[in-house]
Amino acid sequence: MNEETAAPALPDRLSVDPASPHHDPALLERDIGIRLNGKERHDVEEYCVSEGWVRVPAGRTVDRRGRPLLIKLKGQVDVFYR
Repeated sequence: MNEETAAPALPDRLSVDPASPHHDPALLERDIGIRLNGKERHDVEEYCVSEGWVRVPAGRTVDRRGRPLLIKLKGQVDVFYR
């Protein structure tokens, strides 16, 4: 692989929320997969590999600004490119 086709390394922490300091729009253009305790999750809003947690929406509940309320699930987090 040359440098143009090589995928950049995935960060330790990443968020899909544009207001977050851990948001990286260039990296989010690629298809990223996340496994929590060996099970692939498709609803992850934010993850941290070193601390071992992911944030996912808590059902259909939203806050007063219309954003989903998030809960933190802990376990073994693996991130990868699909």
